[in-house]
Amino acid sequence: MSVKLSPLDEYPIHQTPTPVSWPATSDRNFYDRSYFNVLDRGGRFMALTGIGYYPRLGVKDAYFVVRHGDTQTAVHLSDAIDDDRLNQHVNGYRLDVIEPLQQIHLTMDETEGIAADLTWRGEFSAALERPHDMLTDRRVTLQACRFAQLGSWEGWIDVDGERLIVEHDASVASRDRSWGIRPVGEAEPGGRPDTSFRGMWWLYLPLAFDDYQLFLILQEDPDGHRSLYDCTRRWRDGRVEQLDGVRVSVHYTSGTRIPYGAHVEFQNRDGDRFQLDIESKLFAPIAFGAGYGGDATWAHGTWKGESFVERVGFDLTDPEVMAKAPFSLIDHVAEAVCTEPDGRKCHGAGLFEHGVLGPHHPSGFTDWTDGAK
Repeated sequence: MSVKLSPLDEYPIHQTPTPVSWPATSDRNFYDRSYFNVLDRGGRFMALTGIGYYPRLGVKDAYFVVRHGDTQTAVHLSDAIDDDRLNQHVNGYRLDVIEPLQQIHLTMDETEGIAADLTWRGEFSAALERPHDMLTDRRVTLQACRFAQLGSWEGWIDVDGERLIVEHDASVASRDRSWGIRPVGEAEPGGRPDTSFRGMWWLYLPLAFDDYQLFLILQEDPDGHRSLYDCTRRWRDGRVEQLDGVRVSVHYTSGTRIPYGAHVEFQNRDGDRFQLDIESKLFAPIAFGAGYGGDATWAHGTWKGESFVERVGFDLTDPEVMAKAPFSLIDHVAEAVCTEPDGRKCHGAGLFEHGVLGPHHPSGFTDWTDGAK
């Protein structure tokens, strides 16, 4: 048997009768990945970055995307996988866990004109989200476990010699760690066309306020049926408050599916009503260089050869470029105001992630290409 041992095999953490680096499933789409964003509260810039391991594909990779001004720039890094998961790195990209679930150091050596040195600080406890499952008529397409956390960064990002300073007080950030099964790597042979996917409406709001972090996750089919729903307020003292009765109105720029804000209403278990108003300060389509669904430049887990590096750029003033934005999720720097039942307003910030793929009749989208009126 050619499976290699890793330093983690020294510890009593095994869940299956195999080495830690060997996934329990043989599904080629098994993945283990981190996602981070760096959000300047004033909307001057934002960055999306992450590192992933794909054991059944023999690949590890990372990406670093910066939206600054009217340009979105991405660096992709990829290499053959290794078995030392305590030493997370891809070429010049490195992720060091200083204090688990609390402090992380992320660095990227100068790569195609982009470099970074950032230290993450968790402002709240990490929260385990609901399991996420998606099925087609033939197979499991997504079966993932994920935890999320709100925090902030300190350090810098260099873009072609210009240094963007990141400070804890001026930044907000969400991160997640997820693992399981989702489409990764090169496209598989299709077989008979599968027409079971009709579209998806998605909203993800991890928001940080002074005393609590708020998480809202919604996924709906074209008719508005919710296949995934979770909404909680998590206080610094450990209390978790379940929020129900969520109703969302997303505000779209006319003729597009790009939102500039949203209004959310919900209630606690006592029936007290709350309102949440979101304003987008800056956005970045995650299919423009981040490797997520719809990205024509790159896909997570794709074998590019050893020590692979490339840079791609997107002019967000180009109508032909922006015409592709509606076919992906879009991450926004969010400014948030939560109005309590007594009228008191709490100010916060975080991530506003939204996308409408295909029809969504409650929003007035009837096909795959129409925009908001």
